[in-house]
Amino acid sequence: MEKALLEKYNSLIDYFKGLGSVAVAFSSGVDSTFLLYAAVEALGDKAIAITASSCSFPKRELNEAKDYCKALGVRHYIVESEELEIEGFAKNPPNRCYLCKKELFEKMFELARSLNIAYVAEGSNLDDNGDYRPGLLAVAELGAKSPLREIGFTKQEIRELSKHFDLPTADKQSFACLASRFPYGETISKEKLAMVDKAEQLLLDEGFNQFRVRIHGDNVARIEILPQDFPRMLDEEFRIRIYDTFKTYGFAYVSLDLKGYRTGSMNETLK
Repeated sequence: MEKALLEKYNSLIDYFKGLGSVAVAFSSGVDSTFLLYAAVEALGDKAIAITASSCSFPKRELNEAKDYCKALGVRHYIVESEELEIEGFAKNPPNRCYLCKKELFEKMFELARSLNIAYVAEGSNLDDNGDYRPGLLAVAELGAKSPLREIGFTKQEIRELSKHFDLPTADKQSFACLASRFPYGETISKEKLAMVDKAEQLLLDEGFNQFRVRIHGDNVARIEILPQDFPRMLDEEFRIRIYDTFKTYGFAYVSLDLKGYRTGSMNETLK
C-alpha cells in the first residue's frame, strides 16, 4: 500500500472527525461501504448508516447493507423511498436522478436531525465528475457532504483501500439503481423494474462480475457485459439458456451490446 494513499485515507478520517457526527447514505456499494467504514473508525457511535428501500433497489443489496452494518456494529436505519410516487419520476426525464435524490436526501436529513446527527454524507467519488449526474446537483443543493470527491478519491483508490482493510466490497461490481436501465422518456414501472432485477440476478448467479441489463420498450433486453466475457455468452448452449430464461421474465427479444459494459450508456443519447 502506497504511503500517499494511506495519507489520503488519514485525511478522510480527519475530515469525519471535523464533522463531529454523520449519517452515511449507505447502499452497500463499493463507495458507500468504504465511506461508512471510515466514518465509523473516525466517529464510532456518532456515525450512523441510512439505506433507502424501494422497488428500484434490489433486495439482495438491501440484505447486504443490513448484514454489513450488523457486522460493523453501526446503527442502521432504513427509509422507505418509493420513487414511482414522485411526480414526474415514472416518465423518466433526463433529470430523473435529481428528482429521486432530492426526495431521498430530504428524508435522510429529516431522520438525521431527529437523531441529533449534524451532517449527511454520500459516496460519490472523483470519477463521477466525468458523467452526467443530475443527482449530485440535488445533493449539493441540500448541503450533503461528499467527502470522497472533496478529498479526491478515485474508484481505483477506493478499491485498493477497501482491499487493504479487507472490506467485502473490494471487488464488488459497480451498481446503480435499476431505474438507470431505462432510456430517457420511456415509462418506468414496477413490472419492468422486476424484469430487469430478475435478469441481472441471473447474470450475477452465473458468475458475471460487471454488467447491465438495459430494457427498451416493454420487452427488449440489451445486455452489456465486459468484452472478455463475450465468448462465454456466445457459447451456443449457454446463450440459448440465457435467452430462454429471459423469456420467462417477460422479454420477447434479448440482444448483446457489441460495445460492451460501460457506465451511463443511456446518457449517450443526450445532447
